[in-house]
Amino acid sequence: MTGEFERRHGFPPGTNEVRPASRADRAAARALAQVSLIPADLVTFYNSIGDVTWADVGNGYFLDAASDVLLRLQEYGVVDVGADQKVHGLVIGSNGGGLSYVAGPDGSVHRTRTAPLDEPEFDKVADDLRQFLELLERSLARFVADGEPGSL
Repeated sequence: MTGEFERRHGFPPGTNEVRPASRADRAAARALAQVSLIPADLVTFYNSIGDVTWADVGNGYFLDAASDVLLRLQEYGVVDVGADQKVHGLVIGSNGGGLSYVAGPDGSVHRTRTAPLDEPEFDKVADDLRQFLELLERSLARFVADGEPGSL
């Protein structure tokens, strides 16, 4: 299977996993819970899931560990999401092609249109984390079935 993947894509397979949360991940999730703009379902997610790395699905799909989200928040602050740029969100991952996923305080998930986060433009990709995770799952299923990762 590894040889087939490498022939098809031109590089060897990378890491593809959903890592369970460790004690440190749960501590970071508790620290994130203290931030008023984090959706409750994201805290629940981070209490169970450490991170998601699907390096080989298209350019890749990555949901960062709670500690990485917290560090980014401490170093760079929140990202302004929405047409009026008055709604603040947290960068929670990326698509491996330079675009970031941002969770809004209402639980919605947005994707940047361009890589830089200094003046980002967004597209709403899901109304909540559950819908976003379902879209990720569909992207994985599609990739396994026909090699196309979808447009998430």
